[in-house]
Amino acid sequence: MASRSAGIAGHEAVIAAVGAALAGDAPVPRDAMAEAVRALAGELRLRHGGRTIEVRVPPFAAVQLAGAAGAGPHHTRGTPPNVVETDPATFVRLATGLLTWTQAQATGVLRCSGSHAHETASYLPLAPLTAPVFAASEHAGDAIPSSDPVT
Repeated sequence: MASRSAGIAGHEAVIAAVGAALAGDAPVPRDAMAEAVRALAGELRLRHGGRTIEVRVPPFAAVQLAGAAGAGPHHTRGTPPNVVETDPATFVRLATGLLTWTQAQATGVLRCSGSHAHETASYLPLAPLTAPVFAASEHAGDAIPSSDPVT
């Protein structure tokens, strides 16, 4: 389950639309959610890639990250010692600043294991929806084309 995206570039409109839908508790089409998750996971990997922490967002993405200041074990195969796992909607909320790490942990929608997994919190949000790139997007307020919703 690898991320197929190199980052958020070119995906700003769909990320903004998915974020807006989630902020309003509206259903999100599966293909739009997949694109947003893969783009945000790709951006996370671009900025903080490594082999200490694995972030899993089934069924759309999994990326490996460095620990803070490069600390932590170097994972090469098998089950990694530091894992963060959550659902797609929670990941988009975390990555766009709609939800904090503390809120996600308190509600049980974020699962962390290993002594370095919590370091992922310092990498988020990646792309706050108030960032200029989203506010200036010509498609930021567009509706998401309908398909199978994911909530």
